Formats: sequence, C-alpha cells, structure tokens
Amino acid sequence: MDLRFRGAEPSDEERAAVDALLGPPASAWDGGGRTEADLRVAARAESQRDMLLPALHAVNDRVGWISEGALDYICRRLTVPPAEAYGVATFYSLFSMEPRPKRVLHVCTDLACQAKGGEDVRRRVEERLGPPGKAWHESPCLGLCERAPAALALEAGTPPKAQVYAPANASLTLDSPTPNGTTPSLDVAGDAPVAAAVPQSGQDGLTLLRRVGTTDPASLDDYRAAGGYSALRRAFELGPAGVIREVLESGLVGRGGAAFPTGRKWDATARQPDHPHYLVCNADESEPGTFKDRVIMEGDPYALVEAMTIAAYATGCAKGYLYIRGEYPRATARLQHAIATARARGLLGDDILGKGLSFDIELRRGAGAYICGEETAIFNSIEGQRGEPRSKPPFPVEKGLFGKPTVVNNVETLVNVLPILERGPQAYTAAEPKLFCVSGAVERPGVYELTFGTTLRELLDMTGTTGTTRAVLLGGAAGAFVTDLDIPLTFEGTRNAGATLGSGVVLVIDDTVDMKRLLLRIAEFFRDESCGQCVPCRVGTVRQEEALHRLSRRVSPSLPRRDDDPDLVLLREVGQTMRDASICGLGQTAWNAVESAIDRLGVFK
Repeated sequence: MDLRFRGAEPSDEERAAVDALLGPPASAWDGGGRTEADLRVAARAESQRDMLLPALHAVNDRVGWISEGALDYICRRLTVPPAEAYGVATFYSLFSMEPRPKRVLHVCTDLACQAKGGEDVRRRVEERLGPPGKAWHESPCLGLCERAPAALALEAGTPPKAQVYAPANASLTLDSPTPNGTTPSLDVAGDAPVAAAVPQSGQDGLTLLRRVGTTDPASLDDYRAAGGYSALRRAFELGPAGVIREVLESGLVGRGGAAFPTGRKWDATARQPDHPHYLVCNADESEPGTFKDRVIMEGDPYALVEAMTIAAYATGCAKGYLYIRGEYPRATARLQHAIATARARGLLGDDILGKGLSFDIELRRGAGAYICGEETAIFNSIEGQRGEPRSKPPFPVEKGLFGKPTVVNNVETLVNVLPILERGPQAYTAAEPKLFCVSGAVERPGVYELTFGTTLRELLDMTGTTGTTRAVLLGGAAGAFVTDLDIPLTFEGTRNAGATLGSGVVLVIDDTVDMKRLLLRIAEFFRDESCGQCVPCRVGTVRQEEALHRLSRRVSPSLPRRDDDPDLVLLREVGQTMRDASICGLGQTAWNAVESAIDRLGVFK
C-alpha cells in the first residue's frame, strides 16, 4: 500500500457506510465531490484518526470486506495516510482486505473447544466448505467455552447479523440466522439464554451474579428494583475521595490477571493535574477459556454502566471508553441498549442525578486481536494505531489514552466496586467474591462465583468431573497446568503452587485429551497473536512452536526420558528469554503452560 492516495473509488455501498458513521463530507478536501468553491479555498483538514477503527468496522459490517477504494475514502475522510490505515486494517483478524462472502463462519480451534471435540467440527466444516480462508476461518477462543465446541457466523449487511453455534454439531450451516433474514434487536440468533452459563443462577448469597438470569437485562427499571444505582447514590454521599478510600480499604485488586491494587490506580489517576482524565473499561476478554466478562455484560449490563460511572466520578473522568471484543455480538447489543437507555434517563451525560457529574460512555469494538487486552495496546487501538503495547514508564495513570491520565480496569474489577459501596469495605472483604470460568471435562461448565480461599477440589466438586482428571489448566493459555486439587484459589495460593489465578480460567483436562496437540495449539496461539513489535516475542514464539513440532513428531512412549534433549534445552532457553525480555505479558507468559506441562505432566519426555 502506497503512502499516497491510489485514486481508487469506493462503491456507493461503501461510501454510504462511511457517511452513515461520519456524516456527509463537507467538501472535496475530506472526500466529497469537487466544486468551484474548493478550487478557491484550501480547507485545513483535522485528523480524526481515532475514528479509524469504527470506520473500518462500518465498511466491513455492511459489505463484508474492505476494498482499496473504501480504504482510500476512509483515509480522505479522516486525514490518515493510506499506508498507515492499511497497517491497521491488516492487523485485525476480523477484517479482510480481499473479497470474501458476506457470511463468514468462525470455527473455534482453541483450548476448551479442542478438549471437547472441536477438531471434529473443524474437519467437518473443511470437508463441506474447503480449506479455511474465504467462507470460513479457524478462530481463537470465542468466549463460548461453557458450550464448547463453538462456532460463530457473522454476516455483513444492513444491519449485520450473527449466529452462534454452541455446541456446534452436524447442523452447522451457512444459512441465514433466521428465515426472514433479521436478528432480534437485543439478541443473537441461535444463542442460549445467558443464565445457562451460570449454574448457580438464582441461588441465595451471590454477589456479582445475583441478577444474571433473574433480572431482565434490557430493563433499567428491573435493574433499579433489584438494587441498581444504590451504589452510585452512596458514591455521591461519600464524594470522590471517600469512594477511593473505600476501594483502598477493601483491598480490591485487578481481576484481569495482573492483580494490581485498584484503589492505588484510581488514587494515582485522580491526583494527576493534567486534564482531561479518561476511563477505559477493558472488555476485550480474549484469554482462551475466559468468558466471565461476557456473562456479566450479557446478563447484567447496567451494573457495568453504573460501575464505570462511579469510577469516573472518583477519578475525575468526563469520558469513558468501553472496549469490547468484536466476537461478542450479543454483549455489544446489550451494552449499546443499556448505554442509550441510561443516557435517555439522565444516568449518563450532563448533571447525572442532579449531582453535577458529567460523564458519558463510548463503546468501541475490537476486531480480533488478543494483544489488545493489554492496557496500552487498547490505547493504540482506540487512537487508530496498530494495537501494539507501549513501553512503560510512563504508566497509564500519567500518560495513557491520547497522552492523558487514564484509569484502566476490566469488567469484573469494575462491578466489584458496587458491593464495596453497598456493603462497606469490611463486609465486602469478609466474603470477597471471585468469578471462575470452568470448562472442559466437567458435568456443569459455566461461570461460578466463590469466595477467595475455596480450594480447587471444592470447585470441581460443585461442577462435577467426567472421565479421569489428568490436570487442570489455571489462568488460560498464559497460565499453568496443575495436578494438586487442594490448591487454595487465591492469588497467593496459586502463586505458591507455581501457577497463577490469572483471569479465572479453570480448564479441566481428562485422559482423552492429546496433551501434545493441546500444547501445540497453545504455541500456535501465541505465535499468531504476537504483534511482532519486540524480537524476543516475535522470534521466540516461532521457535517455541517449531521445537514443539519436532518433539511431537519423534517422541515415543518407549523412548527413555531425556532431560538433555536439545529441543527441550532450546525450549527452556527461548522461554526464559521471552519471559525476561518481552515488552508485554504476551511474550512474558507464552512459555508458562508449556513449561508446566513438561515439568509436571512429563509431556515430551
């Protein structure tokens, strides 16, 4: 792609898609037709690069792919160099720069699906539709692990449509989602009720999941009748400093995996003299095996809206961005409805509840990039750059989104603020809740809410297991395999066991799963998802996969165990280098699961 405009023209449909988002062009200087006035006056074009991702989505959603003419038109409208826009468009897996059918099937080939027969689904689809690349794609985790194996069909049009296949079976087709070609306004065709993902739904004593399956997620009145917005009223009574004090006293730490104290992050952002401050909700839940945030967003969307409003009030943010996975169509629809309803009812916008707070939320969809779950990669994605992590320092609380102080929290972290304010920090700490995403060889997969300190064995007693449990993967692809079921499910307990609580993934592996194939999938995942910015990760993930392929081809149960195998030695050296020298957590954790499987399960030995 050239740095200059190529002179390609968009189709009428592509032009209409962009204009529906940005409005009609004012002159030839921003993509409109040339008039006599344009020949006499040179307008100064202001870059709107932060609208690049929504504009790419607009064309891809309506047409199914992004042509050179459409990209050229987007660049003129936003004043973005074509070469840079091309680099962004090709960064994301959900976009295509080549012609393809309007309806594309994404078949999950990741860990939970692979453990539940996903390879058979992939094989059937390939037999019917040919090799992946046009009508269908092999996809990383779709966040439907409780109903694995899963597939998702996305169909371009006005409006775009989606169909969920979970569990995917012989009925998997490329037919339209519904006979009349429409999709319910707040649902996705073929998807199951969100309560099906919560085996505890309706039970007494739940905190974070108490409304999922029992309250209409589309109704603001039902949400308020079930205690909604009492935490925001309490926040107004305490004041910003009081809210931060209560969050600090609660000891709440981030639930995305890093476990950084939330109150410290809020306090540091609130103290920054540089304005404006921004709030970013990280809903790009891409860790394989993780689906808790999806369940909250689908089943209790107003809770997230309220929690973001409280965070904004405490940290002095007038604008919030909710960055959500592109593979979550139902959660996206639910949140769009919740945000619009809250805005219409005076719970977002200017002078919220008459308290002088001005705050609004803009929803931004990702487009298929695991790396955008990293907090600084989200900033680049929102700003219209490639979703590559930034070096730190400076940290986001000092210079984050648009170079301004920014607080970033994930969905589960934010909704934990509601019970802290409703009950007080002491009562919250006495029974601090944590969500776990259980999948694999269990009888009742789903999201479970437990208090910290519950053992892994107690959790598996609740879910029931099938077959003979060989190991449990804690923390997803970036986590570790464990065999000790008496590990307490706390950050300290899992760390002492050489594992991580991470994002709450609990993937149960039985003796029917091919561990070598599972490890190869983990290596393929990290190789695919590496942004390529730093050498240790860009090269290390490739070398890791190559070594695992060589080992898988030659290892035999009859061969003696060799700790000095040259490929095992290479794996350890590459893994340690990635851990020590990679810019972000992707490279730093890419070796964890493989290392634990080799050392604890004896795979490849």
